Amino acid sequence: MNMNLEFERRLTIPMEVKKMYPIDDDLLDIVEQRDREIKEIFAGKDDRIILIIGPCSADKEDSVLDYISRLRRVQDKVSDKIFIIPRIYTNKPRTTGSGYKGMLHQPDPNKKPDMFKGIVAIRSMHIRALRETGFSCADEMLYPENHRYLDDILAYVAIGARSVENQQHRLVASGVDVPVGMKNPTGGDLSVMMNSITAAQKGHTFLYRGWEVHSHGNPYAHAILRGYMNKHGESLPNYHYEDLIHLVRLYASGMFRNPACIIDTNHSNSGKNPFEQPRIIKEVMDARRFSGDIRNMVKGFMVESYIEDGSQSVDGGCSGKSITDPCLGWEKTERMILELADMV
Repeated sequence: MNMNLEFERRLTIPMEVKKMYPIDDDLLDIVEQRDREIKEIFAGKDDRIILIIGPCSADKEDSVLDYISRLRRVQDKVSDKIFIIPRIYTNKPRTTGSGYKGMLHQPDPNKKPDMFKGIVAIRSMHIRALRETGFSCADEMLYPENHRYLDDILAYVAIGARSVENQQHRLVASGVDVPVGMKNPTGGDLSVMMNSITAAQKGHTFLYRGWEVHSHGNPYAHAILRGYMNKHGESLPNYHYEDLIHLVRLYASGMFRNPACIIDTNHSNSGKNPFEQPRIIKEVMDARRFSGDIRNMVKGFMVESYIEDGSQSVDGGCSGKSITDPCLGWEKTERMILELADMV
């Protein structure tokens, strides 16, 4: 049977791309040191708060690096309280399939898709961030088969709300060597998320990139609460005290290693109003102070932030302003980070 697909070209495999764009031993040392520190936070051996923060979607490399350089200066001020992992999200899930799909697809948002240039662009940007700022960063695993293009650089991986029930995402997460956050699905059913965490923490045998592979389980797979949509399409939050206690009980009812949670302060938790994010952080920090169980479980926050407030169209022309979901601008972001450090 013929498929309704047009095969353009075979893409370069990850091993070859890594040879073309390698990281040297000094950068590898930075990645490994940060990996150790992040795992200690998720294991409860380090009390710092993790802050996964950055644009909804990476767009132009210079703007993203400008933003991350600003994070570097703030990180130096709060390093005893907060561990920052910048978001360089290079794949953008689209609910209807239309719109900007991220740098992997379009390294230049104003030009047609070019997947090979996209693969090179996202690896180059992650390496540049590492070299210029000392930050290994976070990315979303939208396509599990593409993870190996970046797996030697990433500090953190997120599985999105639309992917969390997918078997391949769960199995690949079980073989990832850094913490993987599983978002609750858009419908809000936490059992889906918990099943995903269970699967990711176990070892599996499965098909990956044409190979039969064996994973050993990821003990740092954990929950991300991002709010949900009800049957009427209305955004509802799940970061309140009662929601967190419910998640504590779900963890206690199973055999989970390193029970942990990251609060996504945007998406349905904020109704996609990025200016609500500082308030949400304050409420969750209050819950952490009130309950030791919540304090032990909630390891940090995920925030959508960029240089300029809000968002614009793809051809808007304002550097450092999101071309996907609205973000919190830099001045408000810096103030939020400093205030969070005071609350830790």
